[in-house]
Amino acid sequence: MAQRLKWGVPVAVNLVLGSVVVIPLWGLGLFAVNFPLAAIGLTQREPTENDGIFPWLVLLVPLLSALVAVWWLINILVRHRTRQAARPFWVVSSAVVLLPTITSMVLVSIL
Repeated sequence: MAQRLKWGVPVAVNLVLGSVVVIPLWGLGLFAVNFPLAAIGLTQREPTENDGIFPWLVLLVPLLSALVAVWWLINILVRHRTRQAARPFWVVSSAVVLLPTITSMVLVSIL
């Protein structure tokens, strides 16, 4: 029971943080599809995309940097509070924070 409670807080915290980063991660995906992946021929650019790469970088780089910094700081506090081992804690935290985005991508592809 104590072990389950030990993992409950990190999982809950990272699910909440993961729900916050869904939109920026979708933006990162759209950026990747329209620029680097289209440049090497794996995808096609959106025909109405004519602003170039600069607006994407001005929005995504600071936003994602701030979100990663907040995620890292919060998880350091949670890890010290729950006294988890470093490697499993960061693996679980990294996977759980991506779950809302992966779930939304799967649901969009199904619907």
